[in-house]
Amino acid sequence: MSSIDASTERVGEALPEPIRLERETERSRGPWLDAWRRLIRNRAAIVGMVVIAAFILIAIFAPQLTNYTYAEQNYLAINTAPKWVIDLFPKMKEVGQEMGYVRVNNDYRFGTDALGRDLFTRIVYGARISLAVAFIGPLTSLLVGTVYGMVSGYIGGRTDNIMMRIVDIMYAFPTLLLIILMMAFFRASFSQSEYGTLAYQLNKIDAAFGGMLFIFIGIGITSWMDTARLARGQVLSLREKEFIEAAHSIGVSDRGIIFRHVLPNIMGPVIVRESLAIPRYISLEAFLSFIGLGVNPPTPSWGSMISEGAQAIKSYPNQAIFPALALFLIMFAFNFLGDGLRDALDPRATKV
Repeated sequence: MSSIDASTERVGEALPEPIRLERETERSRGPWLDAWRRLIRNRAAIVGMVVIAAFILIAIFAPQLTNYTYAEQNYLAINTAPKWVIDLFPKMKEVGQEMGYVRVNNDYRFGTDALGRDLFTRIVYGARISLAVAFIGPLTSLLVGTVYGMVSGYIGGRTDNIMMRIVDIMYAFPTLLLIILMMAFFRASFSQSEYGTLAYQLNKIDAAFGGMLFIFIGIGITSWMDTARLARGQVLSLREKEFIEAAHSIGVSDRGIIFRHVLPNIMGPVIVRESLAIPRYISLEAFLSFIGLGVNPPTPSWGSMISEGAQAIKSYPNQAIFPALALFLIMFAFNFLGDGLRDALDPRATKV
């Protein structure tokens, strides 16, 4: 068939319609479409996307999924649990049994905490915090790190040297320690600010977002260095390529080269890097909330819920294990998706 097609093309005759359509489709397919086709064939990545989509829907429709609010307290239902939770954890003894201490309350799906708040409701609303970090962190890193790395790598010379030394200085500080110090500084300094000042306005915004603003600032300040180094390395390898030299020779401006040729070619590795870093952002927020430097109470965070539940994990394991399972699921989902994106955007992957 291939020899007949070749001879047909050589004599200028029209190709059969099915063959012509197939070849036009192959020509119109770009690398991003090929990457998407590889991604949807990765079962683990699809599972990750389904779990992430489920958590997004849960976060959006949280008020419709529960009859309680995350801050609502019922002092008559402190440390209660439904029957199925007591059956799930053999060490939890129902009141009425020998050495029983847990009161059965089937009005709350996962039980209540030490303040009488519904665990299910707080887990559902806690998804909003983790997903916000999962998207804001990478977007900040992509915006700042990609631009910084592109400028450094493309200009080169002394400018590149100075910009990379700034990155080295940032790397000199342990990231986690730096964020902890920044969060402690923000909370201590901005909470005592005078009315009308910028610090006062920032503190009000942070309070309106339940303590998320300073978390975003802390993650944003420390998350872009790896992306900047990766983008710089990609630009350094690209700027000597023949197609870049050809663009220079025909008079294309530096801005046009960056946005038309450089940026599209470095986005694949940068996106892969950020997708693989999302679980780190989520765990960082959970850790900050665990040690009391995350969201402001009573805003629910899985990290703060685990911290509170850990204090009574022997008596009420559901209070720590259920939010920990939610954190486990979302982190593994993003890991699966990140691995799938890495395989899909790998330029050495075979064309589908």
